[in-house]
Amino acid sequence: MAPQTVPDRPTSQHPSHKHGTHPRAHNQRHPSGRPTSDRPAYAALDLGTNNCRLLIAEPTRSGFRVVDSFSRIVRLGAGLTHHGALSQEAMDKAIEGLRVCRSKMESRNVVRRRLIATEACRQASNGEAFIERVEKETGLTLEIADRRTEARLAVSGCATLVEREADGVILFDIGGGSTELAFLDFRSGKPRFHAHMHRFIRAWTSLPVGVVTLAESFGGVYVDRPIFELMVAEVRQMISRFAAREMMSQCVQGGKVHLLGTSGTVTTLAGVHLGLERYDRRRVDGTWMGADDVTAMTDRLIDMTFDERVANPCIGADRADLVLAGCAIFEAIRREWPCGRLRVADRGLREGMLVELMAQDGVWRRDRNNPKGANGRRGRYRGKRPQAARARAQS
Repeated sequence: MAPQTVPDRPTSQHPSHKHGTHPRAHNQRHPSGRPTSDRPAYAALDLGTNNCRLLIAEPTRSGFRVVDSFSRIVRLGAGLTHHGALSQEAMDKAIEGLRVCRSKMESRNVVRRRLIATEACRQASNGEAFIERVEKETGLTLEIADRRTEARLAVSGCATLVEREADGVILFDIGGGSTELAFLDFRSGKPRFHAHMHRFIRAWTSLPVGVVTLAESFGGVYVDRPIFELMVAEVRQMISRFAAREMMSQCVQGGKVHLLGTSGTVTTLAGVHLGLERYDRRRVDGTWMGADDVTAMTDRLIDMTFDERVANPCIGADRADLVLAGCAIFEAIRREWPCGRLRVADRGLREGMLVELMAQDGVWRRDRNNPKGANGRRGRYRGKRPQAARARAQS
């Protein structure tokens, strides 16, 4: 497996179940800076309240292969809860990360891309002004995605981790400034293709709370059990206003519903549960945890001191003051809908954007009269020609 370019959390293939990339899979570059590979690549960027993340991938026969990636904690939403605006320091740090993303996209044969900003830019009084500054200083045009789009993309990105026998799935994405919830209902049928999973969303909501905002309200360095319970109670109060709450509870009582979590919170819990000496995405992504396992890991984190959290290889200094706020949000979800099992996803919005872009371009579509493709290879890449796609790519 190739060493990854992401400094904190590595990425891998999707939607197939093979993880990682081989060293030879990465495009080599001419001295001029142009990639030698002429295969079309797609890019997805997610600028959140806490992180700036980028994936660049090439279509394969049944999914895509990541050829480059980037992740940096920029804390764009730091102080937003108290001041209502993005700080100069946070914006400067985010733009530094975005310049790296621009450089990576320029070095690849990116024919299509989608670049989104989420809750911090939605809430901040200067969010739109920041987006204009990003375009002026980096040349990147970001869209501020609405909450419904964010929930849909999370579903598309995690589709392959849904258990086929499930009657329903409660998917949650705990972000820095908001938490998206989506209920997938399969009682009347199942999707034929993973790319169609979002069509089975029966209910969704976006809670105006994330790890950054909750930690800023209650503190993240010193968190004892009473403070933890106060955080849980606040999130449960927000959930109580969700109109589909009772319907989802009735479905959970049927027994064939599982949780599907995509966030640093659940991947951290899984890493601690697996006893990893170093975070390993290949082992974490797709891991199942039972309810007792989650409870045990949550209790263990609450009992840790701040310094112990910093020292833990699956938490580290960047997340030590945020992880218990995330656990409180997760605990509120668990208490509302006590499912017996959780599936952990180290994937989400970026993968969802890539799946939707490639599906729109028909890269997995097969000729009905010749399902093996023109050269006899089943599932041959059939997307639009790179030249045409380049013309449509954002400037």
